[in-house]
Amino acid sequence: MAEASFDIEAGVDRQEVDNAINQARKEVATRYDFRDTETIVEWAGDEGIKIESSSQDRARAALEVFREKCVKRSVSLKALDVADPRDVGGARSRIDITLRTGLPQDIAKDIVKQIKATKLKVTPTNMGDKVRVAGKSRDDLQEIIAMIKTQDYAAPITFSNYK
Repeated sequence: MAEASFDIEAGVDRQEVDNAINQARKEVATRYDFRDTETIVEWAGDEGIKIESSSQDRARAALEVFREKCVKRSVSLKALDVADPRDVGGARSRIDITLRTGLPQDIAKDIVKQIKATKLKVTPTNMGDKVRVAGKSRDDLQEIIAMIKTQDYAAPITFSNYK
């Protein structure tokens, strides 16, 4: 019987983040408390988002709107690395957000250690930004997935390439 495997990674669906940005942009454009603040919610490069407004309070409020939209779109807030608001000139304030991608090494090592502690007949392999788990029994792999889902990590854990 061939070995089955899957990958444990950290990341989010970029399309869902884009949808959350668009929804936040629409809500900010129509809400009364954002009138005349020229608030912007948009992509800033490949892995960044910028929120800019006329004051730090309005920028923080726009950030909360964006977070609400992320939750509704099932985007983990653990994937968002939010910087403190900063002044950018012209009496405007900006909040930069970066998306965390890739599994941090300390979390990957912890996952491998936990999998080995289960004594199931699976082989975890740390592959840099992901952990591959292989085994002959699909039931064992399902147990590993269930065990990982119960843990609370500082990164948005996803499972992919289940074969």
